Amino acid sequence: MKKSLIALAVLAASGAAMAQSSVTLFGVVDAGVTYVNGKDNWSGVTSGNQLTSRIGFRGTEDLGGGLKANFWLEAGLNLDNGDGKSGGASGTGLEFKRRSTVGLQGGFGEVRLGRELTAAYSSVARYDPFGSVGLGYNRMWVAGDTAESSTNTTAKAPNIRVSNAVTYVSPSFAGFKVGVNYGFGEIAGKSSDARYLGAGLTYDNGPVSVGLAAEQLKQNTLGGNSSASINGDLTAWALGASYDFGVAKLLGTYRSAKHENYSGVNDNKNNGYMLAVTAPVGPGLVKASYNRYENKLAGATAKADQFGLGYVYSLSKRTSVYGTYAYLKNKDGSSVYSLGSGGLKSNGSQQGVQVGITHAF
Repeated sequence: MKKSLIALAVLAASGAAMAQSSVTLFGVVDAGVTYVNGKDNWSGVTSGNQLTSRIGFRGTEDLGGGLKANFWLEAGLNLDNGDGKSGGASGTGLEFKRRSTVGLQGGFGEVRLGRELTAAYSSVARYDPFGSVGLGYNRMWVAGDTAESSTNTTAKAPNIRVSNAVTYVSPSFAGFKVGVNYGFGEIAGKSSDARYLGAGLTYDNGPVSVGLAAEQLKQNTLGGNSSASINGDLTAWALGASYDFGVAKLLGTYRSAKHENYSGVNDNKNNGYMLAVTAPVGPGLVKASYNRYENKLAGATAKADQFGLGYVYSLSKRTSVYGTYAYLKNKDGSSVYSLGSGGLKSNGSQQGVQVGITHAF
């Protein structure tokens, strides 16, 4: 009897310890059919058109006294071919390049170490109704860890993710919240080169939402490639806001980025803004946006207009189907911006359609 009581006590203690910790497997699988009409028409199956396909593990442990430890490991996936070259991954295998952090959280907020989305990006990019993916997404943040950067070499901004970083996220104070990232350059003998510093301030209260961001990547080329020749600093600031009227939500963003001494010759400036609206229709959501991009380099200005229209139909809380149409046109003979594959028509335009399905788990 005594042994039985001891065994029960051990099991109870073990259960209590396990109850204080949790590990969650999560992810998104998204794939659809895409058609792009440009210089050469292109069609195929593409991944991450409404939400980026991903798989991850996250967990917390209650340390007592209001203090918790946490971790987050998240890798991108491409459903069309099954590889993991997504979210800044350097190869085709599974890499936790979307996020890989460990941290502590409590009444003071949260401190994390590792790689993740910058606070500057997260505080303003959240107003893009197309979620920064697919044909209709806002291209103000095209940078070194996005697919378009391989063909579009103009300096848009620092990367949307920062590695080798210390991150602080404050608690919410009357709707205000602050996030700060410091990324070490880790270049021997040149501690300031490739160093990143960014911050985002958000305010959320009822129907009102506002985000303000500023960031700087010290003396580096586009994409943070420390092995390339060192150029001037990349700096950027952005402002975004939304207001939910109930029947519809109005959203807007503005962003300005500058790469000093780009390619060792000229400053490269990039400005952009977006106006958008979303509205619930039945069990789904209608999305529409207008984007204007301006890129200035060596006295020349390249401009482009982009329109996006989409609908997401919810089949359940975790599964939805979607359709997106996008049209983009470069102005005054420029060819800086594109929707992706196939190239631009002679008038600098492209248009495309996507239909697909998303499941979250």
